[in-house]
Amino acid sequence: MRNKLLLLTLVLCLAFFITGCMQEKSEGPLQSEDTVVPGASAETDALIYTNAQYGFTFALPKTWTGYSILMNKWEGVAVAGTQSGKIVETGPIINIRHPQWTAQNPRQDIPVMVFTPAQWNSLQKVEFSVGAAPIPPSELGRNSQFVFALPARYNYAFPEGFEEVEDILQHHPLKPI
Repeated sequence: MRNKLLLLTLVLCLAFFITGCMQEKSEGPLQSEDTVVPGASAETDALIYTNAQYGFTFALPKTWTGYSILMNKWEGVAVAGTQSGKIVETGPIINIRHPQWTAQNPRQDIPVMVFTPAQWNSLQKVEFSVGAAPIPPSELGRNSQFVFALPARYNYAFPEGFEEVEDILQHHPLKPI
């Protein structure tokens, strides 16, 4: 029994590790003018990214003028049962990219994971995992259709600009609409 428990623990750790090492697939900058509407806000003196598809706005400092949006996908891997280790859920990750980001000098993106309430509840019950970290994503906000979250280890490599992103997040920039 003890050997089986140890083996199961090792398999789960390996599944988390493999999931965390998977490369995110970038679908490129978002082109739709209906979805990305940056503009100055008199109240906050900030740029406002508006995502009409999922129903939220995100305030950015003026230094992010010219930011881009990259759409990626998160994958949820079952942690137990007959589906253990298999992808059982997926959803979008919206990466807000600093305008000074280059391949030679990458900067910290701001990733916003999008979950349905049912997916979020399953994630909270640890029915699946979305990364190698044993810590779930942290909620940024929610509306009636979606829950928005920050991945647990989004800045684990401490790329240039991670401090600026931490400061932005301290001001609760995501507002559901």
